[in-house]
Amino acid sequence: GMQYKQFSIEERETLQSLLWEKCSVRAIARTLNRSPSSVSREIRRNKPVFQNRYTPRLAHVRALEKRKSRGRKERLKNDVIRTYVVRHLKERWSPEQIAGRIRIDMPDARISHEAVYQYVYAQVNADGWGLVRKGSEDLRPFLRNGRKRRIKKGVRRCCRMPKFEGISIDERPATVASRERVGDWESDSVESRNHRPGLNTVVERKAGLVFMTKLSARNAHATTQAVNRRFASVPARFRRTITFDNGPENAGWRTVQETTGMRCFFAHPYHSWERGTNENTNGLIRQYFPKKTDFTSVSEEDIRKVEYDLNSRPRKRLGYRTPLEVWGVALRG
Repeated sequence: GMQYKQFSIEERETLQSLLWEKCSVRAIARTLNRSPSSVSREIRRNKPVFQNRYTPRLAHVRALEKRKSRGRKERLKNDVIRTYVVRHLKERWSPEQIAGRIRIDMPDARISHEAVYQYVYAQVNADGWGLVRKGSEDLRPFLRNGRKRRIKKGVRRCCRMPKFEGISIDERPATVASRERVGDWESDSVESRNHRPGLNTVVERKAGLVFMTKLSARNAHATTQAVNRRFASVPARFRRTITFDNGPENAGWRTVQETTGMRCFFAHPYHSWERGTNENTNGLIRQYFPKKTDFTSVSEEDIRKVEYDLNSRPRKRLGYRTPLEVWGVALRG
């Protein structure tokens, strides 16, 4: 059928006078060039209970009110969904992850990630600028950006220059870029405050599995040791390639290549997006450990807990499965 369009005030007044002349709904529909069903819906919708007749001004005001609050009211339909959303926001899942995963966890529930954002910002007056509404909870800190309100993505700062010769990412097999197989990794370091030892992170490109390891020192040896240790328990068939950035801590790549059997590659300087999986993962890690964290004072146990959290969080590009689920399938395969 044709797209339903709201009645204009003129149409509503014509409708009223025709009703007073006791015209049939079909006759009115012909005059207004509308379908009989939308005419009768308009009449039904706007008959004030007492005077059993149609009042166009009232109908118009009511329609405008409705339009203004369309899709507002309670942003998330029922308590079960609301509880689900709030619980997972607090576990730092993104609105996209929540909207994608809820279909797996509750097959009849459907929400859009936009509804989650709107719900979060609806808890706060003035569209995110004002104070938190009475009886509401401020969930904004749990969003990725933790911002007062939503703003456009900014620009990335640059990264570091190479100190040594490694094999360029240009030599890397094309299959790595396409994520069609498990076993291609990216390594990065998460800085500590005041130049103290930080973390090494390694991410598998297809499954998104992350290993986070505390570094004992700020030197290449410590990084090499951390990487080798974590890969000792990874089956050889999933140790294919690893891509580093050009930081001096990766100078021991030859040892990594000998010990793990992985082919080592290096991203171009200033091209952090070439290790996009890890750039993204480090953004997630910063939610738990903001900049200025001194990792020497963070326990191994805390690091392991965050690693587990990240690996058991649903990911959009995995069809909202978790890295551990995808990794598990690969291990069994």
